[in-house]
Amino acid sequence: MTRPDNGSQGLTQLGRLVAAPASPEEAILERVPAPHQGRQYMVRFTAPEFTSLCPITSQPDFAHIVIDYVPDQWIVESKSLKLFLTSFRNHGAFHEACSLQIATTLVDLLAPLWLRIGAYWYPRGGMPIDVFWQTGEPPKEVWIPGQDVPTYRGRG
Repeated sequence: MTRPDNGSQGLTQLGRLVAAPASPEEAILERVPAPHQGRQYMVRFTAPEFTSLCPITSQPDFAHIVIDYVPDQWIVESKSLKLFLTSFRNHGAFHEACSLQIATTLVDLLAPLWLRIGAYWYPRGGMPIDVFWQTGEPPKEVWIPGQDVPTYRGRG
């Protein structure tokens, strides 16, 4: 019996051993058709251990990234998203650049009805830098929960 194609048969990474890409430019983000086209709902991805490199010192930077989006025709395949986010570990860029590169790459791939990113960066030079961006107003019919990531407070 042949399984109907749900859009996953063309995926190149899911179910396969794949090395982490060396850079975001080498990463392959994949998408599949949204399973509930015509119905509005929100999808959330959380990466609490995101890392990248400072472009000046090459020291590691750490962030808690929250990506919320309302799909239209496409959803992102989660393994490819994990590999894409992992590819930033060797990528030197400022917090703002990393955060917006993630968001705009997803917008270009998925053309969602709405997307926002909350990038909660741990201190660099004693100061946390949090970056927020969204495509516009969220659809009125969709419940959009708060991200509820506490700002950095140090010890205690």
